[in-house]
Amino acid sequence: MKIGLDIPLRADRRRGTAHVDLRGRALLRGTVFAALTGLCLALPFPAQSFDSLTFSVAGPDEDTLTRSLRSASILAQLEQDEDKAPQDVLAAAQGDYARLVEALYAQGYYSAVVRITLDGQEAATIPPFSVPKRIDKVRVRVEPGELFTFGKTQVAPTNKRVPLPEGFVAGAPAQATVVRDTAQAAIEGWRAAGYAKAEIADQSITARHAAAKLDVALAVAKGRQFRFGEVLITSDSAVREARIRQIAGVPRGETFDPVAVEDAAQRLRATGTFRSVTVTEADEGGPDDTLDLLIEVTDRKPRRFGFGAELSSSEGAMLSAFWLHRNLFGGAERLRVEGEAAQLGGSGMKPDYDVTARFEKPAVYGPNTMFFATTGLSYDDEDDYIDRNFTFGLGVTRAFSKQVTGEVGISYSRSNITDLYLPGDPTRLLTVLSLPTAVTIDRRDDKLDPTEGLYLRAELEPFAIVNTGENGGRYAFDIRGYRAFGSEESVVLAGRLQLAGMFGPSAADAPPDYLLYSGGGGTVRGQPYQSLDVDYSGTRLGGRSFAGISTEVRVDVTDSIGVVGFADAGYVGAESFPDGSGDWHAGAGLGIRYATPVGPIRFDVAGPVAGDTGEGVQIYIGIGQAF
Repeated sequence: MKIGLDIPLRADRRRGTAHVDLRGRALLRGTVFAALTGLCLALPFPAQSFDSLTFSVAGPDEDTLTRSLRSASILAQLEQDEDKAPQDVLAAAQGDYARLVEALYAQGYYSAVVRITLDGQEAATIPPFSVPKRIDKVRVRVEPGELFTFGKTQVAPTNKRVPLPEGFVAGAPAQATVVRDTAQAAIEGWRAAGYAKAEIADQSITARHAAAKLDVALAVAKGRQFRFGEVLITSDSAVREARIRQIAGVPRGETFDPVAVEDAAQRLRATGTFRSVTVTEADEGGPDDTLDLLIEVTDRKPRRFGFGAELSSSEGAMLSAFWLHRNLFGGAERLRVEGEAAQLGGSGMKPDYDVTARFEKPAVYGPNTMFFATTGLSYDDEDDYIDRNFTFGLGVTRAFSKQVTGEVGISYSRSNITDLYLPGDPTRLLTVLSLPTAVTIDRRDDKLDPTEGLYLRAELEPFAIVNTGENGGRYAFDIRGYRAFGSEESVVLAGRLQLAGMFGPSAADAPPDYLLYSGGGGTVRGQPYQSLDVDYSGTRLGGRSFAGISTEVRVDVTDSIGVVGFADAGYVGAESFPDGSGDWHAGAGLGIRYATPVGPIRFDVAGPVAGDTGEGVQIYIGIGQAF
């Protein structure tokens, strides 16, 4: 018996990947019934709910198949609705024939019998214009028959460098999904080698019911090997076409590669200038074996502004706002101006203020390199000092891969510092020239609410204090790891390790913002803000080294609510690299998370568990996970 599995002969060029659709002849019958029934939806019917829906599946795989069929069934979805009109129930039942047959094919059952009865009457026999006034009992009975296994399997020719699914072998369960995945892998294997128009040219799929075998033969036509041709912009945009091509970075003249197509789309999206980006291949290649690419973009609104707030019982409130201008000069540039006021109403604290601006221009030294310029003014009023600071910097970032980026720059800063810890509150001027560098590896599955993956950022910044002649450097490491557990991955274990330090000038001579403290929401929750410092012969200042350890256990209670248990520890020392000669303190607590589209809302309550730097309870409220 021939099985009518319809495998499309070409890949979906819009997405750049091949997709295959396996459907049996029963799908057409169910679709026609459902479509005719849908014509009756405008007719007046009383809204009566069906009382019960039961699935009855024969055979040894009853539980597995029942779960699969329920997940595919429209009736099962409709069961959750409070108001179920009879015409909706009939349409769902007649549409379910096709959906359930497809689900059975996916599991390897090709001789199944599916019956759906509405109050004892077969749903397929009810005319679309004779809908019952009331439907009480819906029953789905499935006799899956024998599980088919693959008999003869063949797919040729294939790219030997790209493996096929392991399940496409004689004797393995003949799941329709395996056939689909095999066809897709065969097409994508050739596309990865430059054969952009590879397709399934022919297929033969035969079910031998007596032996419960499925014979599958797929013939692949790989076509011509192409090189990238012209890049054509097919939509209107405020961004210049030349800049769109420059950002996309399609390697014209090189062998076609679907990864390069997706990378081009991702670079355009990463600018933040476009609401949507589509990169497609031309329908036909040129006579010189070149294949043009078509880029269609939709611009975002050029300007945007936003606000933010965080609250801590010890540090007070932090308020922030930003203004963003996209496509500033027609080349997908971005200008972001941001202001922040911190320590508002903090216990024994005075407010700090900060205004910064950052300009970014993508694809300056190649498609993966971005130029940036930053400037800022800040006023920090702390226990030990008051720092009035101006900064200006230039630099570039480069994406080495989707997960690895690097950054290098040059920065100039000038500070007017009042040393409050010295008699008479003397002031000093510091002019600092530095070369900040950083490498970031980000393998998290979600930047706002990660459950799996690793994050690593390493920073090194040599600096020179120009007006005093002192030189030095500072470094920082931030390592975070995440692991989900449980059948639904509802438990996440998260850990963080921080290391930082400064070498060169003494603590008294260094820029105050280079010194290191522990305590507060970014280091040790439960301890007061910057409560751990170093005693330099009777003078307490920030340390020249810091280490922090944080652990969290996050448990989802519902789809939107989670609880968190956490413990943090921090170390500050006078030495440039932590050697244990400094002091430690620690805190622990519990928190609640409420999921939102912009990240979880965080509410944490913590207290000190080690050290003598604080007492009592600290409360933290913000958006996003603590790390």
